[in-house]
Amino acid sequence: MLVECYDEKGAEVYEIIIKQIFQDLVLGSSVDDLKAYVNPDDPVFVLAIKMRKTSNAIAFEDVATLSYVKAEDITRIIVDDENYLPNILKQLWARFSRDEIYQPNRYQLEINGDQSGLKTLIIDDPHSNLQRRIYDAIFRILPEGFKIIKDMSTEDIVAVVATDELIKDAWIEKANEYIDELNNGK
Repeated sequence: MLVECYDEKGAEVYEIIIKQIFQDLVLGSSVDDLKAYVNPDDPVFVLAIKMRKTSNAIAFEDVATLSYVKAEDITRIIVDDENYLPNILKQLWARFSRDEIYQPNRYQLEINGDQSGLKTLIIDDPHSNLQRRIYDAIFRILPEGFKIIKDMSTEDIVAVVATDELIKDAWIEKANEYIDELNNGK
């Protein structure tokens, strides 16, 4: 972790704040590295965080068996992994009303019509979930009042430039420098 600031005490304080927020959100083991630049004279906060690799996204067909019963014109879903049942229901409720989903027992769901297209529906995306948690941490870390934010995130790096003024090119360059360094393991 690197916190750059001309004020050594200010850098220490921000390092403590970042560590505390990461501890509160249980993010320490999910992050490879972090670089931050703070300059109170030029109100700017640049933050770049490299995420650790996550497991692959989980599709519907990975955790449930779907079969279309033509005679009844229903799609029967048998949940193979109960841990994903809340995610399955959340995804289904986003697509159908709760009244359209019949659940005769804990592991079985039924929906009218041929819904075999659901097989490829993403049920859980650990990468997205981690990214969302890191954004949550970033918004807790940013100084209050820094409402102008430029998101410069890439695949495995979440990076933002925040200020209460117009964003300067030098700050964007600083963020790009951090992104390059994190991509190259520096």
